[in-house]
Amino acid sequence: MDTDSLRLFVMAAERLNISAAGRALGLAPAVASARLAKLEHELGAELLHRTTRRVSLSLEGSDFLPYAREILAQAEAARIALGGSSAGPRGTLRFAAPSSFAQLHIMPLLPELHAAYPDLTLDLRLSDTRFDAIEGSFDLALRSAPLADSSLKGRKLADDTRILCAAPAYLDAHGTPAQPADLAGHSFIAWNSLAPRELVNAAGETARLSPEAMRCRTIVDDGDAQREATIAGAGLSINSLWSVAHELGAGRLRRVLPGWRSNDFSVLWLVYPRSNVLTPKTRIFMDFLIERLGNRDAWRG
Repeated sequence: MDTDSLRLFVMAAERLNISAAGRALGLAPAVASARLAKLEHELGAELLHRTTRRVSLSLEGSDFLPYAREILAQAEAARIALGGSSAGPRGTLRFAAPSSFAQLHIMPLLPELHAAYPDLTLDLRLSDTRFDAIEGSFDLALRSAPLADSSLKGRKLADDTRILCAAPAYLDAHGTPAQPADLAGHSFIAWNSLAPRELVNAAGETARLSPEAMRCRTIVDDGDAQREATIAGAGLSINSLWSVAHELGAGRLRRVLPGWRSNDFSVLWLVYPRSNVLTPKTRIFMDFLIERLGNRDAWRG
């Protein structure tokens, strides 16, 4: 199977534009269209639906896309293994991450990344809602959770300690809880649902935080929104230290029940599908993030 045609298909599928994909590879639009038509003929399936106005992936194209990416990754890894390339990482790396984390900690690193690896394009897919690294065909993803999925491999980026905090103005007006039982009746900004959360202290003692026992009138699914609502004085909330460390240091937030944290064993993992070849661009980007963001004491709590 011609890898140049596969590369053209992957780029056209990502951009939903055959002409733009062709230009990126130095091909005239007519040549790009003819090459894709030949690939479809060889496979016996229409990969892209074409109209005069738009291009879209067919069902067969959507199914084939992860395999095309995998074949290209295998070919690149083989060339590297045989010394066939001495250049730095190149191409597009699809990276999924929580939006709130990316805005705070990854976006400021982009100029350094681009300067160090000018041939690498980072295709960022950002959302604070749960994603599927395999279904989304990502090369790499940042996940904040225990790594229990056996279909994934990963490396630890950093601790994800989650703590209770509130704005000084809110605590001055409503009082500062001294023990978990004092949380009842306080305003609470919940994450995604009203499900109870377990707290744990250094001695291993646990306590239950129940939003239903508090006054919960705000439920969010975005970490930045949760942090900003807390700073505004809307109530207490549980936040990752990586999200609020700066605000705590600046005095815009105060830690509540400083001896306690959320007992959810969350860690920031860089994960990729177990079936994927770990390409040089993926390995280099993982190393880059771990070197710049890993082992931060301020995130351990």
